[in-house]
Amino acid sequence: MQGLVSLAGRTNNPLPHDLPLRIGGFGGVEGLVHYLKDATITHVIDATHPFAATISVNAQKACELLGLPFLTFTRRPWGAIPGDRWIEVQDASLAINALGVAPRRVFLGVGRQAAINFRDAPQHSYLLRVIDPPQDRELPLECEIIIGRGPFALENELALLQEHKINVVVSKNSGGVIGYTKIIAARQLGLEVIMISPPKCNSSLVAYDYDTAMKFLAA
Repeated sequence: MQGLVSLAGRTNNPLPHDLPLRIGGFGGVEGLVHYLKDATITHVIDATHPFAATISVNAQKACELLGLPFLTFTRRPWGAIPGDRWIEVQDASLAINALGVAPRRVFLGVGRQAAINFRDAPQHSYLLRVIDPPQDRELPLECEIIIGRGPFALENELALLQEHKINVVVSKNSGGVIGYTKIIAARQLGLEVIMISPPKCNSSLVAYDYDTAMKFLAA
């Protein structure tokens, strides 16, 4: 069985892959249907970011139209444990409401695309960590940028939050291990975390580990 990795192209320098790689969109469900047919794809694994809802929905619809086996391969969401001070919300606008009106020092763990939403709360000062440099128009008015790609060591996350005098963390619940150290650091420092829940997954087949995904391909 041969494989292909498809990336949206959101990151300028994606990590290398052992499989052939294509970058770019498909043109919605119709475009994806044509691509899957032309490329004689037999199985589709949706391994996109948990918050990449549009391509996940489109991929599932395309597979339903073609009768192709479809699996969502995703990270298990984080859950609050004793010591966490979480406020769980459904989207960025509710996260902004949860920040309140008083000025705060906010660490934004929401990615470059979602950062623009926080322009609606200009009273806060933000620290945003991203993989690629954003444009000024994509940022809150008072926002410091850090360029970096995880995973990040816990001691570095603790130092970062303390150095910048962060008093609240806003994070997408992306699950997995790579971004979790900032949540551990917030817990150890007693910081509030405003946690944005991922979109609901409607896939009938979901895998959280590599072995389960491989069994899907072998079926």
